[in-house]
Amino acid sequence: MDYQTCRTARFSTADSDNLAKLSGAESMTDFEAQRVKMVDGQIRTNSVTDHHLLSAFLATPRERFVPASLRHLAYTDQDILIGGASGRALIEVMPLARLIQALELGKDDVVLDVACASGYSTAILGQVAGSVLGVDNDADLVARATEILAETGVDNAVVVEGDPKAGLVDEAPYDGILIGGAVDAVPEAILAQLKDGGRLATIVGRGGSARATLFVRDGDTVSSRFLFNCAVPMVPGFEKAPAFEF
Repeated sequence: MDYQTCRTARFSTADSDNLAKLSGAESMTDFEAQRVKMVDGQIRTNSVTDHHLLSAFLATPRERFVPASLRHLAYTDQDILIGGASGRALIEVMPLARLIQALELGKDDVVLDVACASGYSTAILGQVAGSVLGVDNDADLVARATEILAETGVDNAVVVEGDPKAGLVDEAPYDGILIGGAVDAVPEAILAQLKDGGRLATIVGRGGSARATLFVRDGDTVSSRFLFNCAVPMVPGFEKAPAFEF
């Protein structure tokens, strides 16, 4: 389905019933309108031009991937903390969309979604790639992601519990890897899981000086390219170890 078609399409009756059950007084039509405004106002205006990716954001009910108490924030242009003690967050859709676009994914590509939280990024990736594996160490979020992906019909993505810093080496190598948050540095163990020509997108650093960065493997060499500046929450566990001081 192309972007223009997706803009005017409605969800099925079954999807409507599911959304009504989960969103209480909030109507599906309200969420659809908010989703269109999010794509038109936050994503399309920020250098995201891939129609397949725009369609994926229009088709994915972001409100399903946040706790019920936070659904009124689902389409605002802010990071949403969803992980409780684990500190996981859904980052703003603008940097997420630009990171995914930078991966230049195709329908035959295999993608790893690192620290995927409740699976929103996994659902988006599933619509622009061939297959997606998500990994997170929060068991509750993994269970939630698995349930939501099944309910929303994303059948080419699987989320498993594991150490995000280790990736998923048994399924490597990958055409694309997404780390959907800020890191102090990308672990070598994850970079090693890129296939030749594979690409990894994430945000390196903290605060306003953090840099969205694309890493590309060429044989035994991995190069990096600056994409844009962006401040998003740090992915828990991806902080540098504190330096020893006397």
